[in-house]
Amino acid sequence: MKRTLRMEQITKRFPGVTACNHIDISFQTGEIHALLGENGAGKTTLMNILYGLHHADEGRILMDDEVLTIDSPQQAIECGIGMVHQHFMLVPKFSVLENIVLGTPLDREPFLNLELARKKIALIAQETGLHISLDEKVANLCVGDQQRVEIVKALYKGAQILIMDEPTSVLTPQETDELFRVLKRWTREGNTVVFITHKMREVIEICDRISVLRDGKMMGTLLTSEVNPDYVAEMMVGRCISLSMDRSEQAPGQCVLSLQHVSVENQQGCRALDDVSFDVKEGEIVGIAGVDGNGQFELIEAILGSCPIVQGEVFLGYEKISGLKTQLILKAGVSCIPFSRQKEGLAMEFSIQDNFILKEQWHMPYAKKGLLQKKAIKEKVAQVIHKYNIKAIGPETKVVNMSGGNQQKVVVAREMDRNHRLLLACHPTHGLDIGAIEFIHKSILEERSNQKAVLLISTELDELFSLCDRILVFYQGKVMGEVDKEHWEVRDIGLMMLGNRKEELERRGHDTNR
Repeated sequence: MKRTLRMEQITKRFPGVTACNHIDISFQTGEIHALLGENGAGKTTLMNILYGLHHADEGRILMDDEVLTIDSPQQAIECGIGMVHQHFMLVPKFSVLENIVLGTPLDREPFLNLELARKKIALIAQETGLHISLDEKVANLCVGDQQRVEIVKALYKGAQILIMDEPTSVLTPQETDELFRVLKRWTREGNTVVFITHKMREVIEICDRISVLRDGKMMGTLLTSEVNPDYVAEMMVGRCISLSMDRSEQAPGQCVLSLQHVSVENQQGCRALDDVSFDVKEGEIVGIAGVDGNGQFELIEAILGSCPIVQGEVFLGYEKISGLKTQLILKAGVSCIPFSRQKEGLAMEFSIQDNFILKEQWHMPYAKKGLLQKKAIKEKVAQVIHKYNIKAIGPETKVVNMSGGNQQKVVVAREMDRNHRLLLACHPTHGLDIGAIEFIHKSILEERSNQKAVLLISTELDELFSLCDRILVFYQGKVMGEVDKEHWEVRDIGLMMLGNRKEELERRGHDTNR
């Protein structure tokens, strides 16, 4: 028998904003239900209310006709509701078993019956296919296995409704496929998944229904089998959105960036980059694919001179830049959208205009004879705010008071406005909504049209496929292979992300030049 969880007239107000405005939504037994919306649309707040992390100012939650009281995560769990957060809530030094049973009421107080727990987890694994070593330390697990632990932990506590926040953001394609198989199998047993994601392709592939939020209001619920992705995107942002980028054909120019047999060691003395060689040319976007932590951060540090190179050389054009200070490398014509806009890209308490002139504050037209030209700065930043559609009162707005998408636009505007030959774009759209993603993608393609060289690092394969001319796949600091835009396949790139070299795949019969 199908049961329905309903949230009726849910309203939540924070100072100066209504995050959820009389929202009605229902989740049925046996379905995977997508929850879509831009950043700030109210998705996370709504799910935090369902999981007991927030309390609604108005409205109620019902299981069929029974009103549920959910004022804490513990009460949510007692109602059969679990949540797997985007950033996993695991203790790295504990074993898998210890993490799963952590916080669970004991069967025989004050003692912990681990053997009974093992049997219960084994049954869950058999029913779902979520097999994992219970005695392994979480710190030693790959990201996909850590996510398995989070799911098993929720199911161990009795979850029949599972909220998943951006569950595939750190997974390889193979791990994503495996997760989808698990979720489909689990919902066929009469359970429910609420799936929060920005990836439209995944929504179409796995979800039964889609609910769209905009500005804290429910815009509607649709059957996935009947939707047009462009229409759903328009529901999310209130205007027409292009989900595919038009890339003009153009021949690449001269080489701008060249890495020749570059190796870098991390603080533990291990090779974080191992004999890496590749080029990026004018008018070309080269992508770096791979799960986070496989040398991407060290790659950017090596190019920018932020860490010593133990072997090899880096060239910008014909000039060797390895060994130079970061300031000189930037001055030579390198711009960088960093991995973290808040930690590395912005001074959060500074205004837009102060952040915009970072790296250029002593140069014309922003400075003259050592003095800042405030009028010129303000006029320039006002133009940039308009050009990049940055939502702010004016140039003096503090970036700490802006949304993540608008903070990212400030970084993008600053780096693209600088006089540069090479743009390093590191996760440029991570955590952004579909409207901001569309804008930044167009900006990156404009760099290509203007004959700039772009090195794009992203964990989003759809983003790499949409923008790049070539893709290099990284695994444990090594290049597993290179594929151009005419020949890439998701399966093969995913296998390379798991440590299989392109040459090995070809020998084993995987055609990477289809």
